[in-house]
Amino acid sequence: MTMAWTWKLETADAKVVGTSEEFESRSDAESWVGESFADLVGDGVDQVRLFEDDKEVYGPMSLHAG
Repeated sequence: MTMAWTWKLETADAKVVGTSEEFESRSDAESWVGESFADLVGDGVDQVRLFEDDKEVYGPMSLHAG
């Protein structure tokens, strides 16, 4: 059984504004958010949470410096 890794995309007040595509590995998911963070911030995403299937692995992680 393959696990699916996804990001929940949120505003600063934890309102979910989207979900990423599914990734086959945590590494792929982390690479995607690293490559996409500028676009995400431009789209109004302030923070992200990483999920393995329905289990939150970590977050919230701010996309803003500081």
